[in-house]
Amino acid sequence: MTACIDEACAAGARVTAACRVVEISPRTLQRWREEGDVKADGRKEAGVQREPANKLSEHERQQILAVANQPEFAHMPPSQIVPILADRGLYIASESSFYRVFREADQLAHRGKAKPPVRKRPAPLQASAPNQLWSWDITYLATTIKGMFFYLYLIMDVYSRKIVGWEVFETESAEQAAQVFRKAHLREGIRAESLVLHSDNGSPMKGATMLSTLQRLGVMPSFSRPSVSDDNPYSEALFKTLKYHPGFPDKPFDSLQEAREWVAGFQHWYDQVHRHSALKFVTPAQRHCGDDGAILEQRHALYEVVKARHPERWSGPSRNWEPEKTVYLNPGKPVKKEDDLKQKAA
Repeated sequence: MTACIDEACAAGARVTAACRVVEISPRTLQRWREEGDVKADGRKEAGVQREPANKLSEHERQQILAVANQPEFAHMPPSQIVPILADRGLYIASESSFYRVFREADQLAHRGKAKPPVRKRPAPLQASAPNQLWSWDITYLATTIKGMFFYLYLIMDVYSRKIVGWEVFETESAEQAAQVFRKAHLREGIRAESLVLHSDNGSPMKGATMLSTLQRLGVMPSFSRPSVSDDNPYSEALFKTLKYHPGFPDKPFDSLQEAREWVAGFQHWYDQVHRHSALKFVTPAQRHCGDDGAILEQRHALYEVVKARHPERWSGPSRNWEPEKTVYLNPGKPVKKEDDLKQKAA
């Protein structure tokens, strides 16, 4: 093999490429040359697995499982079992061996009586019109006093992305959250039992005052899983838009009034001026009041006229200006995708 590599290199091949063909590394070739007269190929055969000399026997493995599953030890991890056995003058195997046997026997789970809570994904929600599904959250606004923040309460309509309610306070509380929501609910004229309000698991969201307000108004609450921001994506995206807005102050807010004035200006820009990319570039206000259909239809007609005038500029259909009719919050995985994943796993 070394002679063949030398011959290839003499003909102009690179050492690295020649070694790759025979499936060795250049370092292996160097070692062979340094050792001189190499009689045999020392590489391991592909797929060969050699058993270690100190591997536990099947009897020892069963003994570990039998001892660990006794009522006395059934709730303990190996880090507790091994020292207790050692105090009794009994050594079966090392702690790492216990863990390895547990892993192979699929017993390396929580061994206590109380199981960790299972956090299920929130039920999928959808909206096909305004004021069917709202999302809200609270974000910090920095102040000139270090360690002190103002709190922006922001409620948006998921279907139209319109900001339907907001307020800035100096503290966080369920009472203030209920106040902001009640005003937005009355302003929009929501009918009873026609709205779902989604939020995370913060104390203002799940406080007694807030929940009683929702119950009194006939609003169905929905909550994210703890510490999972992806379950409330629309509010998180809105906060990013707010804080990355070119007009967001470089310096912290001096007063509560200053913060409220800036947020009021942002709300006007976001609802009335900003053309939202997820809404086919109409404003949230146009979407909320139902004007988006006529606007997008007019754009489509314009594109069709231009396409008919210059067909050579289009290799396919013109731009899709069809409005999105249904918006989903936390939808489940598509059935086809789940089937593909199951097939790959099989």
